[in-house]
Amino acid sequence: MNPFDRRTGYVAWQIGQIMASRIERTLRPFQLTLAQNSALTQAILDPGVTSATAARRAAITPQSMGTAVNGLVERGLLERRTAPGDRRTHRLHATEAGLRLATEAGKAVDATHAEALRVLTPTEQEQAHSLLLKLLASLNPSAVDDSTP
Repeated sequence: MNPFDRRTGYVAWQIGQIMASRIERTLRPFQLTLAQNSALTQAILDPGVTSATAARRAAITPQSMGTAVNGLVERGLLERRTAPGDRRTHRLHATEAGLRLATEAGKAVDATHAEALRVLTPTEQEQAHSLLLKLLASLNPSAVDDSTP
């Protein structure tokens, strides 16, 4: 590997690509894409989240999130509800079936993460996680800001 390949951003990108590929494989048996898993998870953790906010948090285009949400709605895993006083804004809510699927998929994704991180000690895992969150907060505050509308 040449010195240019060791830049932190490039290394982070490589890790992200590898993890995305592994998680995609993990989600296949659940018939979920990464974007769908993100939308479903966000609707569970933040009931009533908008599709636009979910897209910003996941750092994907609103169109990609819309496609993901449409697929989840068609499968009965997610519902769009209008907000009182604002009929144009749809809020995302997981259905009971969505909650069940997300729980099972979440266990599988957790196992995938644990497998990938097993090379690090628990302390190193905590340190890496903390540093990555700090970078994420700087680069995409919407991904970590709980007050994002």
